[in-house]
Amino acid sequence: MKAPAIRGWFSKKTVDAPPAIEAAALRSDRFRLEREGDWMRLESILKRMESGRLRGLPDEDVLALPVLYRTAASSLAVARETSLDKATLAYLESLVQRAWFQVYGPRQGFFGWFRGFLGGGLSRSVREIWLDMCIALAAMIAGTVTGYLLVSRDQEWYYRLVPGQFMDSRVPGASREALRQTLAIEESAAGLSTFAASLFSNNAGVCILAFALGFAFGVPSLMLLVHNMAVLGAMWWLYSEAGLTYEFAAWLSVHGTTEMFAILLAGAAGIHIGRSMAFPGARSIMTAAAQSGRRAAQVMAGVVLMLILAAVLEAFPRQLLGTNERFVIGMTMLALWLGYFFAFRRKRVTDDAV
Repeated sequence: MKAPAIRGWFSKKTVDAPPAIEAAALRSDRFRLEREGDWMRLESILKRMESGRLRGLPDEDVLALPVLYRTAASSLAVARETSLDKATLAYLESLVQRAWFQVYGPRQGFFGWFRGFLGGGLSRSVREIWLDMCIALAAMIAGTVTGYLLVSRDQEWYYRLVPGQFMDSRVPGASREALRQTLAIEESAAGLSTFAASLFSNNAGVCILAFALGFAFGVPSLMLLVHNMAVLGAMWWLYSEAGLTYEFAAWLSVHGTTEMFAILLAGAAGIHIGRSMAFPGARSIMTAAAQSGRRAAQVMAGVVLMLILAAVLEAFPRQLLGTNERFVIGMTMLALWLGYFFAFRRKRVTDDAV
């Protein structure tokens, strides 16, 4: 947007204007003339920066950029207070907005951020919440064991824990052959893409809840993890009673090592925020929540990617491959995630790095 040419407008349009309008136009014209030089210089610098010609930008212009930005922002505030003409206001608003992005905006695009995110940012954030991961893992193990023990002592607990969509033939008293059929290989991949989408939606809901409930000091997140894993414990008992422990483990592992890892990270991210708010230390609660929230948000971005992969693994390899192949894929994915999160340690890129 170009600077509004109001000098000509004033000379032509205010000859017969009422005194109030003439005074306002004169005030606006004088305001612009006093500051126009700084605005033009700032706009010239911004044009060169926006076009990518940073190498040829003089050092004095780089150093002057923050000062010119603050001057333009101050001019905008004055223009709003004194109700200057709309053309001047629109020009200053555009100029200040463009300058803000150059002074305070991100220094890299999405692909640059994504490369850094996968190249060390995500794994670093996961390692920084290791204590919360231990707490979440303990809750998940406790939930699995609790579900198994409850159903082993009273089969009625199975119907209370396991959702209805899993109770086709997977119920206590079902024959070994009937349970084996639920783990069978599909004849084709037809319709599995829709299945993958529904699985992703379901798993994403669990992860979002586990993360969001962490703001209540992490307690609801722990309860959700315990309940969600109690379902697994109940189903584990069902298949182990039929002598299908290995088959069930292979059927589950092909996607479960990725899916349950994602749920673990989501729960840990929520617990991390809740624990920071409950024990902020020398920081204020809001500061602690903001700092832990940024770290947890990065972990949750990784959780979304893991859930997408888990849905694909659950819909295709799990349904189309045999027991041994499923188990190999599941253990391979677990090794890859452990290696990526805890063995891959890329150094931070500092400002002094060449």
